[in-house]
Amino acid sequence: MRYAIVMLAAAALQAQSLQFDFVSEKPAPGFQKVPPGALYSDETGYGFESAATEPPYYFSVRVPAEGNYKVTVTLGDPAADSVTTIKAEIRRLMLERVRVPAGKTETRAFIVNTRTPKIAGDGEVRLKDREKTSETRAWDDRITLEFTDSHPAVRTVAVEKAGDMPTIYVVGDSTSTDQSGEPFNSWGQMLPRFFKPEVAVANHGESGESLRGFLGERRWAKVLSVIKPGDYVLIQMGHNDQKEKGEGVGAFTTYKTDLKRFVADTREHGATPVLVSPMNRLNFGDDGKIVNTLGDYPEAVRQAAKETEAALIDLNAMSKTFYDALGQADAHLAFAGNDKTHHDNYGSYELAKCIVEGIRQNKLPVAKSLVDMPPFDPAHPDPVAKFDIPAEPARAAQRPYGQ
Repeated sequence: MRYAIVMLAAAALQAQSLQFDFVSEKPAPGFQKVPPGALYSDETGYGFESAATEPPYYFSVRVPAEGNYKVTVTLGDPAADSVTTIKAEIRRLMLERVRVPAGKTETRAFIVNTRTPKIAGDGEVRLKDREKTSETRAWDDRITLEFTDSHPAVRTVAVEKAGDMPTIYVVGDSTSTDQSGEPFNSWGQMLPRFFKPEVAVANHGESGESLRGFLGERRWAKVLSVIKPGDYVLIQMGHNDQKEKGEGVGAFTTYKTDLKRFVADTREHGATPVLVSPMNRLNFGDDGKIVNTLGDYPEAVRQAAKETEAALIDLNAMSKTFYDALGQADAHLAFAGNDKTHHDNYGSYELAKCIVEGIRQNKLPVAKSLVDMPPFDPAHPDPVAKFDIPAEPARAAQRPYGQ
């Protein structure tokens, strides 16, 4: 009986219009009017997460199943110029500083990937405690949108199941995961901003992970349960693998063997593996240049890519160039506070550009779906002073696992 009730509820939600109007007195047919301050409830399946009176505003929509959804927004204020930045789920950057003159509107679309811990017919992912508390948005049955910037103006939102499209899966640690709070951020969170609404980014990275941990917690089993031909898997580990102990454990032994397993598994599912070497930590040598503190692990990634003929994005080399370009005096501005491993919004944005450039240089077919932007040279990063993507309000941030 319970199963039947759940199925009926899911069918009702599927039939429900997931189109919302925030401003019109009489919304267009098919749109639901959302009154100011309408809080989310299980009964309606939509609403704001809080009664905030200034940005950021968080609006959630329950969706019937995990997967990719196309979100279409109409932006603009009839009385004032507007500037809107939209993030999704846990701070994934979707639209960056869309400016609309007063009295005008602009329609944009982007793709949001949702997931649950369930593995089809085979148990579920073993989530960490933080994933059940501060990171629940990464695994729940809602799409949560964050509207922010100096004057965000969202008129309508429409959510629909996306058609068949390539999905880029991120498999990594805290340097690629969706970090839940300032000042921490990652390149995986910034990556969706660089793709047209014909590609999805599914970030399965998690703080504290190694290849062995990813296997043991069934995160890899989850990815394998959903990837399909035409998808891509970006694999970036090393920071935590470096700390593992035991007989025979090492960069050129267990680590490289596991990398090759991930490559083979990805190919067995018809998807394209892309190995990403771990970025450098913030450690300068006596010569004023970044020194490698990751031992043989970056080289093991390069060797695994060569031996399996997999695409390689050498983020280790690109991050060194990036940090050296900033110099000893300013490189810390790419990192979260005094942290020497994890990045802030600026640092993760620049590293995401490195990933995008790596996709281009490897001539991966998905490169055709990148938004228009000039080639990125990490030796000439964007000026820190001109970076202005709004951050979330300051709060006590939970430090990422691993260093």
